[in-house]
Amino acid sequence: MKSTSIIFSLIFLLLIQTEASANTRLNVNEAFDEMKSLVGVWKKEGGKSPNFSISFELIANSSVLVETWLRNGKKHSFTLYHLDNENLMATHYCPQGNQPRLKLVGSSTMNDLRFNFFDATNLVDKANSHQHSLGFEFSDNINSILRKESYISAGNEDFSTLRLERIK
Repeated sequence: MKSTSIIFSLIFLLLIQTEASANTRLNVNEAFDEMKSLVGVWKKEGGKSPNFSISFELIANSSVLVETWLRNGKKHSFTLYHLDNENLMATHYCPQGNQPRLKLVGSSTMNDLRFNFFDATNLVDKANSHQHSLGFEFSDNINSILRKESYISAGNEDFSTLRLERIK
């Protein structure tokens, strides 16, 4: 009798926890709206180099966010963000010639959107150099973000961060 009561209590707690996690799951539409707040031109915080900027713009009836890296006045690379049913995807078009696709991680929050490697085109081996993760930390200051990314090279993962400030 006592063990039956314990089992029912555990099942009840599991059901409550499952319902709570379902209710706290990040809504990908809201996450994409947060990404849209990046529209504008950004530079490295404190950076004095006029030769580097990142721009974000909406295309295709605001269904795609385009991130373009500019170096020395030339387009260097770009990443497209878009919804794919219940997923938010990022496809990075790298100067190396591969195109990693990353998917929003379910444990992301509205202030910390993180994407992890999903698959890639034109990448022969996953140990070859490619973007493997990407993230944005949003703060209360809408003109400042932290952009995080990692690259795989020779099977090793290298992490970097870039604090950006909006200039337009």
